[in-house]
Amino acid sequence: MATIRDLARQCGVSVATVSRVFNNPEVVTQETRDNVLRVAARIGYLPNESARTLATKKSYMVGLIWDTDHRRPGWRHPFFQEILIGLKTALSARGYHLLMLATSDEEDGHLRAARRHNLDGVVFIDNGTRDPALIRLAESDVPCISLDRPAAGPQTTYVISDNAGGARLAVNHLHEQGRRAIATITGPGRTRPGAERLTGYRDALAALGLPAREEYVVEGDFYLAGGHSAMRRLLALDERPDAVFAAGDEMAIGAIRAITEAGLKVPEDIAVVGFDDIEPAALLQPGLTTVAQDKAGFGVAAATALISMIDAPAAVSPAPSVLPTTLVVRGTTAPRP
Repeated sequence: MATIRDLARQCGVSVATVSRVFNNPEVVTQETRDNVLRVAARIGYLPNESARTLATKKSYMVGLIWDTDHRRPGWRHPFFQEILIGLKTALSARGYHLLMLATSDEEDGHLRAARRHNLDGVVFIDNGTRDPALIRLAESDVPCISLDRPAAGPQTTYVISDNAGGARLAVNHLHEQGRRAIATITGPGRTRPGAERLTGYRDALAALGLPAREEYVVEGDFYLAGGHSAMRRLLALDERPDAVFAAGDEMAIGAIRAITEAGLKVPEDIAVVGFDDIEPAALLQPGLTTVAQDKAGFGVAAATALISMIDAPAAVSPAPSVLPTTLVVRGTTAPRP
């Protein structure tokens, strides 16, 4: 296995210069960096992580706490999987590794895990409840970034989508298609995305002069079965809706199944709009019209904010990032016959 001395000798530079290329590249010329990295790749040199940690005072390890409710297969949800890919890619590009941490029922469990593993920072995705362990971690001096949910602390910020704006896009689109009896299947009210998308739905109805009918608001859970059962409740109304905005694509897919089981057609009888733009949305027949979140942008924004806190621990936490949403029109919406 090639050593740092082997690499320095073949590059014609000192061991200290090679160390700076891997640990403090900004102090080395671009020409030297390129030469050292090229030779390192050729001879198979890999920097010693322990030595790197001693030199930079960083572990280059970021913890991931993924607590989306033990009663639900949250880690399998396509939206979170796509966010995780973007986050991993963005962190890897900066030389960081992700370490998944176990959830904890102890109030200081997450903080102790971060200290024990000498983590430079922590990313967390949770179920929207006020988890004491996450609150304790966020309020510590460990740099933290929360995905899809607000969090506060001296070294904590978050990344979230413009949920209310996305919901308004969905309702306005359905209105433009001639739909007037527009229902919604919401996410859980305890979650920020669920609450904000419901607010956007109601704001859009008010702006369009459409009545806000409480029987047209049914709470879901962001999963297929929840969308299916919620749609069945809407279909049982004396005056069923002619359009549905589902606050998540999985719920929209479940709703479409309930509609077709009832002998109705999408979009002719009932138009459907989802939220997320997960990969299966484009594969449906007809394709699902949906509000797209910038999943790759989530990863980049989260990694950028987290690394800025790691590099400048005394600085004020970065402002939260609110990412824009866009409407993707496919086959589940069309002008009302």
